[in-house]
Amino acid sequence: MKIGVLCLQGAFIEHINILNRLGVTTFEIRQKKDINQEFDGLILPGGESTVMGKLLKELDLFDDLKTKIENGLPVFGTCAGLLLLSKDIENDDRKHFATLNITAKRNAYGRQLGSFITKATFNNKEIPMAFIRAPYIKEANKDVEILSIVDGNIVAVREKNQLATAFHPELTDDDYVHKYFLEMINNSKL
Repeated sequence: MKIGVLCLQGAFIEHINILNRLGVTTFEIRQKKDINQEFDGLILPGGESTVMGKLLKELDLFDDLKTKIENGLPVFGTCAGLLLLSKDIENDDRKHFATLNITAKRNAYGRQLGSFITKATFNNKEIPMAFIRAPYIKEANKDVEILSIVDGNIVAVREKNQLATAFHPELTDDDYVHKYFLEMINNSKL
């Protein structure tokens, strides 16, 4: 199994470290030539969605990655990655990939001072969750499976080949969400 991690900005090295610990081959996506290879999954890390969206277009990565996602490539977006996938962002007119049938609210928990760590259930298992200037999902289409709710807000979803979390599982010692993503990839090959 080989997973590409978008490495334009944000918390990408933490995803790479977890995947390497799990024995998964990773590679960094920094320029167009990086995606001219076979790979089984894609991670869109946390960071700044506006900057990532701009760089995806400037580096001519946007259209190719969007096509791969639309054609079924398993993708996992955390925090800013969730915003890149969202069909709509309530408090932002920009649209990025817009492949995940949700409406997200950007910086829903406030600024950096509103960041927090909690324990909550993801897919029926309690895990630690780190929220940093995090969005949440205000609305999920009927085809979207809700995997986690924290304080009444949807914070993790799955729709077909797309997994998105408002929190940063890569910033904790728990690898359950990454294992869930790897299982998604394995099941997509059946």
